[in-house]
Amino acid sequence: MTQTSEIAGKASFDHIRYAQLWEDADVLCAALPQAPGKTLVSICSAGDNALAMLTLDPARVVVVDLSAAQIACLHLRIGAYRALSHPEFLELMGSRPSTQRGTLLDRATAALDAQTRDFWHARRAEVIAHGAGGVGKFERYFRIFRTRLLPLVHSRKTIDAIFVPRSKADRADFLSTRFNTWRWRLLLNFFFSRFVMGQMGRDKAFFDHVEGSVAGHVARRIEHAAVDCDPSQNPYLHWILKGTHGDIVPMPWRAEHYATIRDRLDRLDIRQGALEAFIQDGDKADGFNLSDTFEYMSGDVFAQVYGQILSAARPQARLVYWNMMAPRRVPPRFADEVIRLTAEEDRLKALDKAFFYSDFVVEQVTG
Repeated sequence: MTQTSEIAGKASFDHIRYAQLWEDADVLCAALPQAPGKTLVSICSAGDNALAMLTLDPARVVVVDLSAAQIACLHLRIGAYRALSHPEFLELMGSRPSTQRGTLLDRATAALDAQTRDFWHARRAEVIAHGAGGVGKFERYFRIFRTRLLPLVHSRKTIDAIFVPRSKADRADFLSTRFNTWRWRLLLNFFFSRFVMGQMGRDKAFFDHVEGSVAGHVARRIEHAAVDCDPSQNPYLHWILKGTHGDIVPMPWRAEHYATIRDRLDRLDIRQGALEAFIQDGDKADGFNLSDTFEYMSGDVFAQVYGQILSAARPQARLVYWNMMAPRRVPPRFADEVIRLTAEEDRLKALDKAFFYSDFVVEQVTG
């Protein structure tokens, strides 16, 4: 598939880029087919959304990723679900403070293959310090922001106050009068610039097709997260500003889903490679979690890859994906083959707690 050659030649895939998923599994699962027994496909990333998709009772979830490091993140979670209690899982991942992460890591990796055990043993000290969900490049980027720069702009008291439940009007007032200071705006313009984020956060190649100011985009999305949504219910914002998830955790990490996911782990079909690992086998799927993978492609390559995905989609299959700053929707040549589920998009976009993305796309194959 062209996707492999285009992005694989520009970005490095030999390290953990995302140690946890920064896309909201609640809205993803709501957008995918709800009937049991389906075949679903997911980009792996850190593995959290693929695990969340098991709550839909599929026949299988095919998980693909170019990065062996990202697939190792999923394997660690599989080992942890099988070996740890739910509170222990949250400690290992970093969602909760812990003094026993080394022991928990040993237990979670004990039954995994030697290569995966070695991978995580090499990162043992970092897991102990930050949790397995805090050891990626993106998480280190936020940790520098939180520990070194944010204290120069806002006090701990002000940060804590963000997560006090308020009405929407009071949230808007808090943002404008207490939070959106000139120091805060200066920090945003510097730390979330295209250059700094490309060097320290996302791979710089991921911005090749981005339009507009990255810092301006982040500022608008933070306003959405702080005013339109309730920050006290946002685990992603809580991690960025405080280093844990607080009372609310991402959907697949919640207690009510833990046993269900653990009991369905054997339905995962994990494949290293691009989506061609699924498409070239002649398989067909009923739903695709495509993450924000289209952002990394030129317009022509996006159209080609989109067509290949359609060739592997059953009638009524759903394609679900996010856009941050590179606008991607069904290419014109395929407009007659899919239906845009606008009402579903708008409803779920308003609920999306992973606030960095400007667009959430839900398209359904006709037939």
